[in-house]
Amino acid sequence: YTGTGQLPDWVFYPGIFLMLLGIVIRQYAIAVLGRFFSLTVRVAEDHKVVDRGPYKLVRHPSYTGVLVTFLGLGLAVQSWAAILTLLIVFTVAYGYRMRVEEKTLISQLGEDYLNYMKRTKRLIPYLI
Repeated sequence: YTGTGQLPDWVFYPGIFLMLLGIVIRQYAIAVLGRFFSLTVRVAEDHKVVDRGPYKLVRHPSYTGVLVTFLGLGLAVQSWAAILTLLIVFTVAYGYRMRVEEKTLISQLGEDYLNYMKRTKRLIPYLI
């Protein structure tokens, strides 16, 4: 496979690495969240703020994993257009999802979650 020609062939390998890394990050985040993980936005009856493991650094580490996977996919197919498209899709879809989740968690967990938000970034440690 020679890709699209827009990026050099060697970026395929870091792309595959990033895809795998992103999957590992996401699965680790889901495992740390444990029974509080859900595919739908909901808060468990005895839900508490989880601030250990990757949640110590960011509020949405499973989505960080998706972002890394998408970036890796764009590199693996050697296409700037793919990278841009995937980043736009991620920003729209997951940006909305993060806002909905945070609003729900604030309404259910109150001050505990607001304090957690103050000490962590949303998606990328130390940046955003």
